[in-house]
Amino acid sequence: MTSDTSSARTIIQRHLARVSHGLTGDLADAYAEDAIVEQPFLPYGQNRIAGREALRAHFERAGLLPLKLRVDNLVVYETTDPETVIAEYDYEGRVVPTDETFRVSNVQIFRVRGGEIVRSRDYHDYAAIAAALDAARLDPAANAAADSRPEDP
Repeated sequence: MTSDTSSARTIIQRHLARVSHGLTGDLADAYAEDAIVEQPFLPYGQNRIAGREALRAHFERAGLLPLKLRVDNLVVYETTDPETVIAEYDYEGRVVPTDETFRVSNVQIFRVRGGEIVRSRDYHDYAAIAAALDAARLDPAANAAADSRPEDP
């Protein structure tokens, strides 16, 4: 958690910087206990996640994917509502088994209150991320290499 005096912009910048360090359950600590995350473009699965612990499980599952993501070109737009900011950025992604890289654009609309994210609407390019993962699954050499490659530090 962060201080109540931190701006929504600062809280979101910190949160997205942490995403670049790895998808772990600890990312849920930035969210309020009763936070709501909506993912309207998610083609399958859970389009709405309610609660910090459900978010923790979501981030932990995402961390099991053979991906490394880094937030790049982050721009945070403030709105007339001091609790609401819009984050626009790219993921520079790498599929670990193949070392293939990809770039996807993202927009997230965050509401921050009391130093915590209470709501977000996440517009990620899930199709591009899935395509990168599918390419790795279809590459037999990459799958064999993944079985013998040590984890990134």
